[in-house]
Amino acid sequence: MLLTGISAPWSQPPRRAPRGAPRRWISLCGALVAYALAGFGSPRAAGPGPASVFVPSFWDPAARLEKPDLGTLRVVRFLTDDDYPPFDFVAPDGSLTGFNVDLARAICEELKLACTVQPRRWDTIIDALNEGRGDAAIASIAITEAARRKVDFTAPYYKTPARFVARRNTPLSSATPEELAGKSIGVEMKTAHEAYLRTFFPGAIVKPFDNTIALRSALRSGAIDVLFGDGVTLARWLDGTDADDCCAFLGGPFTESRYFGDGVGIAVKKNNLVLRRALDYALQQLALRGVYADLYLKYFPVGFY
Repeated sequence: MLLTGISAPWSQPPRRAPRGAPRRWISLCGALVAYALAGFGSPRAAGPGPASVFVPSFWDPAARLEKPDLGTLRVVRFLTDDDYPPFDFVAPDGSLTGFNVDLARAICEELKLACTVQPRRWDTIIDALNEGRGDAAIASIAITEAARRKVDFTAPYYKTPARFVARRNTPLSSATPEELAGKSIGVEMKTAHEAYLRTFFPGAIVKPFDNTIALRSALRSGAIDVLFGDGVTLARWLDGTDADDCCAFLGGPFTESRYFGDGVGIAVKKNNLVLRRALDYALQQLALRGVYADLYLKYFPVGFY
């Protein structure tokens, strides 16, 4: 969905998902939804604690896409980055790997096309695509109004919800405005996450922090009751050694696009309809056959939904 309205005076969390063009851009149409819990229906624990990893789906199984005529298409040259783990990075053996990379290769297998995946510096990828140095960019590029002026996108293949995190010994059982009234919520200052809290959690005590390290330290020490931020970044922290198993997600994901974006898609040159349709078809097929879920579980042992 293209957004119109006033530009927000705050910026999104830096670079670490999704990456936009520019990735720190966000616009608001006003506050229309109190809070949006993603309604995917997968069971999860209500409070912090063990839970099965939920795999999101962005493709309607009832609206099956027809396989397009690939015409003379024989090879797809994907462009990506190599310093954004777990999406795209260089493995210890020197090979290019990651969620984006494996997904690109799976797409080519689905379409029975030859495939190359070429790493480039992230801020040069869209220009390289438009200069004909690649056919598609799978590099965690956010679907924004600014990016749409330069390239076309497939449907989103992942989104970056906002999430609450609490200490494992918290008495809290959910993350609703009622449950968190009077509770202290830490958040990075001047971000869309802070704006969302101030709009939809008016009874909470919002405590802005100017950096991630201080914010996470405050949660671990008990200086704040919960933390609110980008789900992808938080999932990586919870799965790492820095968190030391202190904390876990509380409640479900918040997906209001006016604050947290329209997701991430594969970019192609403007008006490359054949390739875009082929990629959309392949993505849906990978989701229906469980390949997407396998890749998600491989790279996100702590799911961000």
